[in-house]
Amino acid sequence: MRRPTGLERLYVDFDSFFASAEQHLQPRLRGRPVGVIPVESEHTGLIAVSREAKALGLKRGTFVRDAKRQCPGLVLVTARHERYVDLHKKIVETVERLIPVKAVCSIDEVVCELSPSEQPHAVALARRVKAAIAREIGPSLTCSVGLGPNELLAKIAAEMEKPDGLVALHPDDLPGRLLSLPLKDIPGIAKGNAARLARAGVGDMEALWRLQPKEMRRLWGSVEGERLWMGLHGYAVERPETQRRMFGHGRVLPADWRHLGGAYACARVLLVKAASRMRRAGFAARALALWLTDRRSAGWYAEERFQPTWDDPSLLARLAKLFDLAERELPPRSLSRSIHVTLHDLVPLNEIGNDLFAFTPEAQLKRRLEYLSLLADRLNAHYRGTLLHWGPWTTLPGGYAGAKIAFNRIPDAEDF
Repeated sequence: MRRPTGLERLYVDFDSFFASAEQHLQPRLRGRPVGVIPVESEHTGLIAVSREAKALGLKRGTFVRDAKRQCPGLVLVTARHERYVDLHKKIVETVERLIPVKAVCSIDEVVCELSPSEQPHAVALARRVKAAIAREIGPSLTCSVGLGPNELLAKIAAEMEKPDGLVALHPDDLPGRLLSLPLKDIPGIAKGNAARLARAGVGDMEALWRLQPKEMRRLWGSVEGERLWMGLHGYAVERPETQRRMFGHGRVLPADWRHLGGAYACARVLLVKAASRMRRAGFAARALALWLTDRRSAGWYAEERFQPTWDDPSLLARLAKLFDLAERELPPRSLSRSIHVTLHDLVPLNEIGNDLFAFTPEAQLKRRLEYLSLLADRLNAHYRGTLLHWGPWTTLPGGYAGAKIAFNRIPDAEDF
């Protein structure tokens, strides 16, 4: 493994992005505690809080009713995902005028690769990136920048002095400031891994630093533990490119939708959005999965399997069969708090062979349904709305289905 001697990565991480974006878009909100919510409901939680709200003790995930009680002056704003995506694109363009973006990590995080000639001036370049964002986007959208020999250490550095920070972790200084961090601040150490480390007597960064690569691999139960060790110790770690495994969407249901009828209406919308994304990516699915969970997080799961399929009418018919099964198996008047639909066991469209029975009436109907599904995709994308659909269409509370921003996924314009 190669161990860089300089600062090869620059990581840009925006501060309280959704909330800061609203303060940028609505000047009246600047300097005020702001909470961003997915839908207008007392039963939902905050998906982002501004730095002013954080200073008052509010955290992401706090229920609206508790947030109002804790902070009577809190301003609640319903998320506008399409505006955040527009801002994201402007941010990427601004950064790329100074340094090429190596990868977009999320809606508010990008990583850049520094050339050998740029590495001695990495801190000055980071300051220029921050100044360009403030000048060309706006001063409300602050970012923290981290510099390191690899992406992991640059990301950790960007988190160390939020908000509006700039930290460099030079390979010659390791472990240095890393030893002062709690384990939960290290990407890759989630609750389960933290529990494994605790059982092994590793409770802080000093103990973690003393571990050997093979010990980390054993504790993680996979090569990811060894990769984490290499990253923390300053080695260049390149991850293998991941392959697409599924397309899906989930939704927490509003209180008056928490019944099978409401869940079914929501699931139809989520499935059509997922199927459209799947077609754009050039895949068909051989399975459709449905999860329904109640307020105690107990779940009901079922799936349908079939020949490679990518048209909406066929997939919606499979979804209807799953809900028929749910109606038979779930207790009467059972309440569903959340719903997830997933298309998986994917097959690239260019790998689907010709059907020996391609001239039967059923096969010809299927081809027409596939053509109509593609036509609907094009028209809906052109008009930025749901112009064509099969069967009843329900507008979901909050107005978002497939367009919701999720971790590691930024919606395409066609999702809105």
